[in-house]
Amino acid sequence: MSDIWPTELKVTKNRQQLVVTFNNGESFTLSAEMLRVLSPSAEVQGHGPGQKLTVPGKRNVAIISMTPTGNYAVRIGFDDMHDTGIFTWSYLRELGERGEELFAAYENELNEKGMNRDTSEKPR
Repeated sequence: MSDIWPTELKVTKNRQQLVVTFNNGESFTLSAEMLRVLSPSAEVQGHGPGQKLTVPGKRNVAIISMTPTGNYAVRIGFDDMHDTGIFTWSYLRELGERGEELFAAYENELNEKGMNRDTSEKPR
């Protein structure tokens, strides 16, 4: 278990962001879209190597629920009914520290696959 854990998890009023404050004073604002498309769920990450999915059309997704999972993580539910991702404290911190880099890689995947952030239609 990490020595660093959240002291506060707060969803913004518009439900588009999660503000995570850690016991070491770090605070990160994570977009709902980033949390959704980088969800640690098997639905997004796949069940094995090379099975990761690129999820388009989530620009306006919102957070609708957060459920504690033990004392090491939180399950986040989104308004597109995805709610199987269990976000550990260390993964939330990683998203805070590397989110821009990871989201840029996601946007590159979208472009390479002819997808976009606004529609969930997949190319033909």
